[in-house]
Amino acid sequence: MTGDDQRTGLDWHDGSIPVSQRFGDPYFSVHDGLAETQHVFLAGNDLPARFAPGFHIAELGFGTGLNLLATLMMLEASPHSIRFTSFEAYPLTTAEVARALDHFPQLQHIAAPLLAAWSAGLMRFDLGPIAVEVIIGDARDTLPAWTGRADAWFLDGFSPAKNPEMWSPDIMASVALHTAAKGTFATYTAAGHVRRALSDAGFSVERRPGHGQKRHMTTGILA
Repeated sequence: MTGDDQRTGLDWHDGSIPVSQRFGDPYFSVHDGLAETQHVFLAGNDLPARFAPGFHIAELGFGTGLNLLATLMMLEASPHSIRFTSFEAYPLTTAEVARALDHFPQLQHIAAPLLAAWSAGLMRFDLGPIAVEVIIGDARDTLPAWTGRADAWFLDGFSPAKNPEMWSPDIMASVALHTAAKGTFATYTAAGHVRRALSDAGFSVERRPGHGQKRHMTTGILA
C-alpha cells in the first residue's frame, strides 16, 4: 500500500479495484462491476425502457461514478435528457476515481468529462444528456433535507452487514418519501432486514436473481 492509499483509506484489489478500509468492502464487484451495474441498477429499474424527458435517477453511494457512466453509456442511444442525483459521504479523489475507472476501457471515452468536473470540485455539472448533482455528507442528514423526488433509485451503499447505517429503516423510509409515484428502486442486496424496511416504507418488494455469484438482488415499486 502506498502512503497515498493510507491517507485515503483505500486498498486496491488486483491493483485496480478500490476497497474501502473503513467498511472492508469493494466499491464495485470484483466479478465485472460494469456488468453488475447493468444487471442490478439499470435492468433492475427497467431502464432504458422507462427513460423520458426529465426522468430522475437518485443514488445512495456515488463511489467511483461507475453507475453514472453506465447510465450515460446507455443514454448514448437515447434522445432523452435526464437528471441524476447522488448522495456520497466519503468522496474519492480524482486520482482514485481515475485509477478505478481505468479498469473499464469501454468507459474511457465518456470518463474524461466526469474526471474534469470532479477535478474542478464541481458538485453540479452536465455530463452529456445528464444533469448531475452530487450531494456530499451523511445521508441521514442530507437525504431528509433533499427536496427532490426520484423516478428510480440505485441503492448502492456498502454491504448492509458492514455499513448498517446506510440501510436503516429511517433511511429506507426517507427513500420512499423522495420517490415519485410508481417510482422504483433496485439494489444488489437481498438482506431480509433491508427488504422488510423497504416494504414497511411503502414499496412492493421483489427478490430477483442477482449478478454473478450473488444468488439474489432486490427491486421494488412504490405502491
